[in-house]
Amino acid sequence: MNRRHQMPFGAEILQSGQVRFRLWAPAAREVALCLEGADDAILPMAALPGGWFEIATGRAGPGSRYRFRIDGDIRVPDPASRFNPADVHGASEVIHPAEFDWRDGAWRGRPWEEAVFYELHVGAFSPSGTFAEVTERLDYLADLGITAVELMPVGDFPGARNWGYDGVLPFAPDHSYGRPEALKELVQSAHARGLMVFLDVVYNHFGPEGNYLHRYAPPFFSARHRTPWGPAINYDGPDSRTVRDFFIHNALYWLEEYHLDGLRLDAVHAIFDDSRPDILEELAAAVRNGPGRQREVHLVLENDCNAAHYLARGTGYDAQWNDDFHHVLHTLVSGEADGYYADYADRPLRHLARCLEEGFAYQGEVSRYRDGAARGEPSRALPPTAFVAFLQTHDQVGNRAWGERLTALAPPQALRAAVAVMLLAPSPPLLFMGEEFGAASPFQFFCDFGGELAAAVTEGRRREFAHFARFGDPAARADIPDPNAPATFLRSRLDWDSLARPEQHEWLHFYHHLLAIRLREIVPRLAGIEAGQARTAPLGERALQAGWRLGDGSRLTLLANLGASPVAGAARPAGVPLFAGAGDLEPELAKGVLPAWSAAWFLEGDGVL
Repeated sequence: MNRRHQMPFGAEILQSGQVRFRLWAPAAREVALCLEGADDAILPMAALPGGWFEIATGRAGPGSRYRFRIDGDIRVPDPASRFNPADVHGASEVIHPAEFDWRDGAWRGRPWEEAVFYELHVGAFSPSGTFAEVTERLDYLADLGITAVELMPVGDFPGARNWGYDGVLPFAPDHSYGRPEALKELVQSAHARGLMVFLDVVYNHFGPEGNYLHRYAPPFFSARHRTPWGPAINYDGPDSRTVRDFFIHNALYWLEEYHLDGLRLDAVHAIFDDSRPDILEELAAAVRNGPGRQREVHLVLENDCNAAHYLARGTGYDAQWNDDFHHVLHTLVSGEADGYYADYADRPLRHLARCLEEGFAYQGEVSRYRDGAARGEPSRALPPTAFVAFLQTHDQVGNRAWGERLTALAPPQALRAAVAVMLLAPSPPLLFMGEEFGAASPFQFFCDFGGELAAAVTEGRRREFAHFARFGDPAARADIPDPNAPATFLRSRLDWDSLARPEQHEWLHFYHHLLAIRLREIVPRLAGIEAGQARTAPLGERALQAGWRLGDGSRLTLLANLGASPVAGAARPAGVPLFAGAGDLEPELAKGVLPAWSAAWFLEGDGVL
């Protein structure tokens, strides 16, 4: 079986065997196709209306290397390159999608309610950092209880190491991870094990190095909007139709040509679009009316604005990463109150209760961290499955100065209680690679820029932490790891050998046990769960009871004490105990006591054993 997404730009192999090359270059006077290597030639491209240049030639074929020459001057890679084997400044390679033989024709995806995410960075996940080595670990992930592998962005970025959010060739898997066929094999192998594969995509900006669009296609960038990372993408200004199509095709390309099961759209609060439908709405409609018609395809947002309207039924988006849930639990177990944690430190239990009942903690309330700005929209009309819950992600670990994981910041008993809350609540949970075995390795911010840009990024990274008390001294900031240093990346690689240690094995057993409960007892009951079915009640300053009516009518109840002191007055809920902490809580609950740092889950209803 072959899979191919046809695009109106880039290099497309025609039925005649010729290759059609097409580039949008509205600021160029002339464009030539430069075939490099064995196919060496410079071929003028015909100018078409609307700023397009095109040529079809039999002198190129699968494997041909090419670039575009702009105005007889610079040579640039194809912005829609399917592969750039010599990095972002080098020649693109013609890829023939039909050459990969897909064998997963029976795969139709999995329902959203079954999602248990595992976020990973391809380069730091394994010793060699390749798609092939991720494929080798798929049995491990399936056995753990993961149902969805989420890859951090893989679009080609400058250098050999990067988080992926500085990508400049969004259609080309980064060459350091392997060829396109290796990523396709990863997806196919995941499907054979019942695993979905999601990809994190970046539609809010291009990286600062290797992006040549400013030279020949400046309408890609907005004249009115900016992001924290540079010029915003032009989704609503003159010539924005072509820009919108570029990114919509990118989404469809990953879902169709790579048979991915879903996308996570990064930082959509930095996407600016005053038109209607806006780009998020138009993209979701294209997905639902395209690959989403034949199989389960899911779209997830990251949105600091808590814009709940994108998650309503019929919008096309299944869920949003719930930063509020993370922030309040992090505050409770670590005691930290710096930065955005300040918005949750005053009444953490109230914020947690609201997350469990309604999704977002901030639904239009004023944020002190944001200088008094209102944040969020009402989310009480959304079901709990519209919010992805997590305790660690690349952001929440890697955006710390030293990249410490929660195991280095919170007592083990506190972290275990928080993990039990996250993994058994109705919201789909997400783990960050290594979390499941209490990885001691940090995950630090790393990149591979050169020259003045490298120095600017290092200085900017350190300047970000100047407002934190512990980094007020410039000497303390100077100790923050240099993102461009190879050692920073190497420290961030998972140490799989550490699984032989008793402490890591105990963490792995703990996660495995909880996920087995989730998949056996909770997931089958989530379909049809409705909004407004959750209820919470405080049991003390840092303890609460929460309950949900699940889709099959059964009742799921949580007792949680996220404090260092026991709480009196806790009544044992009705139902069968699913999980009762590290020990047996039943005798304590019989006395009305909820021990420190504890979480217990109960299930009541027909068919509950």
